[in-house]
Amino acid sequence: MLRSAMEITLTRLDDHGRDRSELVEFLTGHEFPFHSTRRPARADVERSIADGRFGDADHASFWIDTDAGRIGLVVLIDLTDDAPLFDLRLATEHRGKGYGTDVLKALTTHVFTTMPAVTRLEGQTREDNLAMRKTFARAGFVKEAHYRDGWPVENGPPLASVGYGILRRDWLSGRTTPVVWDDLPPG
Repeated sequence: MLRSAMEITLTRLDDHGRDRSELVEFLTGHEFPFHSTRRPARADVERSIADGRFGDADHASFWIDTDAGRIGLVVLIDLTDDAPLFDLRLATEHRGKGYGTDVLKALTTHVFTTMPAVTRLEGQTREDNLAMRKTFARAGFVKEAHYRDGWPVENGPPLASVGYGILRRDWLSGRTTPVVWDDLPPG
C-alpha cells in the first residue's frame, strides 16, 4: 500500500560526532541493490567518513525523519557547484511504500530555499531501477541523460546510468521544461 504525502524532516548529520556510529550501522546494515556497492564494508564506510564523503565543503548529509521515524539518508554532493547531485538511501523496510516522492520534494525545497546560488538539482540511477525513475518524474525531475554502460555493477556488466534534473525555475513555477532531444539540423 502506498502512502500519501507525509511530513519529511531533513536532519543534518554529524558524521564525525554524535551520528558516526549510527551512520556506519545504517550503511553496513542494509543492502542497497541499485548502488554500485550493494552492501558497503565497515572499513569502506569509515574511510569515506574520514575522506569527507558525508560532510565537508562539498558534501552535506541528512537523516530523513518522518512521523514514522528515521527512514533513510540523503547526501548532497558537489555543493561548491551551482548544480549539486544527491545520493538517496532508504532503509530496507521503508522501500516500496511511496516515500521517495515526498523525500525528493522535501530535498528539492531544502536545496532551493537554503542555497540561493543553486540553479538545478541532479540525480542519477541505474536503468533497471524503475521505481526510482518513476519517483524522479513524480517529484518534477526531468530525464536529461542516458549514459550507456555508465553504471558499474558488482559481479555483472555495467548498466546505463540515467540522469534526471530539476531546475529552480521549474520548481518555482510548478512546471517542467522539456529537454529538446532532436535539435541537430539534418545533414
